[in-house]
Amino acid sequence: MARDMTPVLKKCRALGIEPAVLGIDKKSNRNRNARPKKMSEYGTQLKEKQKAKFIYGVLEKPFRNYFVKAQKLHYGTVGENLMILLETRLDNVLFRMGYARTRDEAKQIISHKSILVNGKCVNIPSYRVSVGDMIEVKESAKSSPRFKEIIEKTDAMAVPEWMSADHEKMTGKINAIPSAEQIDVPVNAVAIVELYSK
Repeated sequence: MARDMTPVLKKCRALGIEPAVLGIDKKSNRNRNARPKKMSEYGTQLKEKQKAKFIYGVLEKPFRNYFVKAQKLHYGTVGENLMILLETRLDNVLFRMGYARTRDEAKQIISHKSILVNGKCVNIPSYRVSVGDMIEVKESAKSSPRFKEIIEKTDAMAVPEWMSADHEKMTGKINAIPSAEQIDVPVNAVAIVELYSK
């Protein structure tokens, strides 16, 4: 599987993203006072696409596929639909519910077959959840030290309104499709649509 091996904090600085968006509570010690470079319209659009890809951990080809799917959906604008498709990936849902500290960790947990969706094991991080889906940590994994550490770290995190999570039972449910207002990711989806529409 292809991976971007650029140091996370370095990439966050380059894209102007707070590490907390990724579930990372570290801060960079570097204090740069360099003036920000003036960016062209194309540069701004490209940066927004790079931010979305980096936050959700999606490579170029699957990201373009999401854009094509977003164009075919009949609800919302293309930009909103693109963000909804990214937000309803299983790895992101696991992160949002507090069963992983980062989306990368969520990918690993899913790949290790520790997650059930509607009672069936799913090991595909990009699996798209639907309204009514029940997400559960496998019984054999619930008592593991790893999940105890995760819950300790994420228990105070707010779970988005469009889903619910029971940290004691390590279960969760998708209650609705997220609206654009409920997706608190610092990405300008309109700029991405403009980039791909050229």
